[in-house]
Amino acid sequence: MPSPKPFPKIKEIRSYVVDGVGSGGDYHNVAGGHWLVDNRIANPMSKWEQYRKSRTSWGINVLGSFCIEIVSTDGTTGFATGFGGPPACWIAHKHFERFLIGADPRQTNLLWDQMFRASMFYGRKGIAIAVISVIDLALWDLVGKIRGEPVYQMIGGATRDRIDFYCTTPDPVAAKRMGFWGAKVPLPYGPDEGHAGLLKNYEFLKKHREAIGPDFPLMVDCYMALNIPYIIELAQKCLDLNIHWWEEVLHPDDFDGFKQIKQAHPQLKFTTGEHEYTKYGFRKLIEGRCLDIVQPDVMWVGGLTELLKVTAQAAAYDIPVVPHASGPYSYHYVISQSNTPFQEYLANSPDGQTVLPVFGDLFIDEVMPVNGKLELSRLDKPGFGLVVNPAARLLDARRMLEPGVAGVGMTMELDARRPLPSSTGADFPPAKWETTKYAGTVPPHCRGGHNDPVAESSQVQEK
Repeated sequence: MPSPKPFPKIKEIRSYVVDGVGSGGDYHNVAGGHWLVDNRIANPMSKWEQYRKSRTSWGINVLGSFCIEIVSTDGTTGFATGFGGPPACWIAHKHFERFLIGADPRQTNLLWDQMFRASMFYGRKGIAIAVISVIDLALWDLVGKIRGEPVYQMIGGATRDRIDFYCTTPDPVAAKRMGFWGAKVPLPYGPDEGHAGLLKNYEFLKKHREAIGPDFPLMVDCYMALNIPYIIELAQKCLDLNIHWWEEVLHPDDFDGFKQIKQAHPQLKFTTGEHEYTKYGFRKLIEGRCLDIVQPDVMWVGGLTELLKVTAQAAAYDIPVVPHASGPYSYHYVISQSNTPFQEYLANSPDGQTVLPVFGDLFIDEVMPVNGKLELSRLDKPGFGLVVNPAARLLDARRMLEPGVAGVGMTMELDARRPLPSSTGADFPPAKWETTKYAGTVPPHCRGGHNDPVAESSQVQEK
């Protein structure tokens, strides 16, 4: 009997920073005026009046998007995006790369555990887990492409023929018109705006309920902005509005608080989880049985490898898992699991009234829901089925990390042009690099600005 063909190993890790706004895995790194950042939305910084008008005022988009590309010994590449910008690239190369080079990309459990345990002294949550998430997604994409299989087939196969979506949007009428089964709106006012703000919240939700009618499901996203007495009072005030669920009403670590609000309103649904990390973070949420749905983000929770473990935890308690956004990364997961009844679509258009790609122009032909649904056949491509757009604004992050390239008080030499990621599927001649010099401590694209490095002057002297 012939020996099986050796499986390719990991040869190289590449990382890219997404230049500009509106592209990649940082949902909030969008242009000014976009509803996600410049509508009034209650949040943890609503405590201070100067940060209520725009979420970019306190830095919700400060990290920006980054991408990981994993190259195997046979030349196949896996690619994924998420949030974290240059700091994420630093962690990927300076810390996690040592566990990946030469490894079998199928060993997702082993590689995940090594990255997680090695970063426990500074990680466990937040950006370290976000970096692990993107690396993990790129691994799954790579293995799928080597095998010629879509990711959903590798994690159990399809459990249904289509996915049904609700829409997170400032305009529930538009969501209903577009064919989504329900709409979720952001709550505008927080506890520090007093009883008058609570009444404004009620009027805001009442207006939407009247616009969409009594039977169209209406959900409310509270984005970690409320406290226990406030949500108990607000939920009581809104009983006549038939709110389908209240989402992320408390600080993510207030596990006991969710128990209190569920005891106060056992007839209502409460959900949370997009800002929770790993199976350890979800364990107490799930065991407490205080939530009706858990909502991890696959680009934040630890990637697909960890999301599957969270799903198993939730399944043991018959708690549904409905991922937060994440486009095709979530779609492959949702269609493969039995306790994932539907999926969120986060409206990416500036006014929230149309369906656009979740990741902007980063990929070619990113699959999107049509009439609030996505048919299984549209996911039948190797890996996650995402092809990098040759015109995507990607900057080679490795060059930011080289000694003498980025440092305090020195002129920075950054390649303004890059070889396109292999994940574009195109053949390229050897790249001809052009160098642009920036003065100062931080180049424009690392500041989250709109600067086009190719268009900048080729020589900028230090002051």
